[in-house]
Amino acid sequence: MMQMNQDFIKKLRFNENGLIPAIAQDWLDGAILMLAWMNKDSLEKTIQTGQVHYWSRSREKLWLKGETSGNIQWLKAIRYDCDADAILLTIEQVGSGACHTGVRSCFFQNENTKSEQSPISLPPPSDACTEVFKVITKRTSNPEEGSYTNSLLKAGDNGILKKIGEESAEFVMACKDNAPNTIANEAADLIFHLQVALAYHEVDWRDVLEVLALRRSNKQRK
Repeated sequence: MMQMNQDFIKKLRFNENGLIPAIAQDWLDGAILMLAWMNKDSLEKTIQTGQVHYWSRSREKLWLKGETSGNIQWLKAIRYDCDADAILLTIEQVGSGACHTGVRSCFFQNENTKSEQSPISLPPPSDACTEVFKVITKRTSNPEEGSYTNSLLKAGDNGILKKIGEESAEFVMACKDNAPNTIANEAADLIFHLQVALAYHEVDWRDVLEVLALRRSNKQRK
């Protein structure tokens, strides 16, 4: 359970109604999931319980995110912007998604979305590695003619692992040559082929990110 920091609360600039906008961001891939409002009470409740509580302007009451749907949000961290008038909540989203429509993010439309087509569930933008893995996993269920990814998947473990070995050797040589641009390119190739292997073995990229996050927080290290 997080400890309440009264100094942190005092630094925030709530509007004339005692509210502050709160953006919920996925703790692993950085995707923006939703925007809601909080007041001092909901912020305190969030920090005390670890579950995100917002303030409903329509109902004028605190509401626990996911109380009825089960799609709760566990708080990982809180940041505020340079003007201290907006909050960024880093959260772990439980369930199907943050949006009341049932999709992952409330931001599922763009400038090309026509109103009569709504709701169209566009996935929220996230980090580059996650975006690449989305394409790879899509190729596993919807193969495309001439796709390099599909040719690797079709080759199976032997073909995929052979490429990982080749790309690893090329990455090592680039490092030995101390060629920054080549190192970056070979690293990208290696990560891509690692992701193909993950998809082939049905291991999600988020599983890898979770391991890295745990290591970063030293929860697995003495």
